[in-house]
Amino acid sequence: MPQLHERYDPESAGAAKARSRRGADLLQQMTALQRKLNARNFAVFRVSGSGLTSKRSIKLVADNFPGGSAGAQAVLELYGDAMVEHLDVSILPLLWNGKDESSTSETVDFDGFVTRLRGRSLPFAGIAFPVRLGSTGNGFAVFTSAYLDLTSEIILDTHIQVTGALARQLQNEERRGQPAEMLTEREIACLQMAGDGRTSEEIAEKLGLSVHTVNAYLGTATTKLDSVNRIQAIAKAIRLGYIN
Repeated sequence: MPQLHERYDPESAGAAKARSRRGADLLQQMTALQRKLNARNFAVFRVSGSGLTSKRSIKLVADNFPGGSAGAQAVLELYGDAMVEHLDVSILPLLWNGKDESSTSETVDFDGFVTRLRGRSLPFAGIAFPVRLGSTGNGFAVFTSAYLDLTSEIILDTHIQVTGALARQLQNEERRGQPAEMLTEREIACLQMAGDGRTSEEIAEKLGLSVHTVNAYLGTATTKLDSVNRIQAIAKAIRLGYIN
């Protein structure tokens, strides 16, 4: 069963559902590409940090390996450092053969299309597609199987699709991590009073506004704070220091 790996972060049911949909979209796209490559399993990794390799980290985001993601973790342990270092010098996919008969298309000339990793340390062959998006984030999509029958055309096309899929995922994560859009003075005032337990009618009377206008301010503030209701918006505004 495909798995999406994320840290637990208490949030509203609406936001959780949206995150789940984004995760499901990524898993669906990776599963489709896995079938296209006739691969057995896939894993998606996120590279974070900058500068020296020792200052950066690579973590598993999603995979469909059996046995608690043991296969994905094996890739990470063996090739994680090489993958991070590779991002600095190339965006060519990394290709490796596994033990015994686990291999890739040795007879096809992949010069200029991939970088081969030597040695046969894993029980499966694999290909890792790097995605380098600058400030938005970097990552890898890995596909593995006992045998990968690849062509340069398949590699190029898959790399394009992987880049698009991971770009959307990483950009969504980046947006979620950015500060909320700045609230106006009126929105903050309405949130503060709502947080103090005042109704829209009471807020309208206090500020000399119509009830409709007060509700509009509360609505836009809720949207800017990426919240699904007034209660969550008030809680988030308190955490961000807008109100007390």
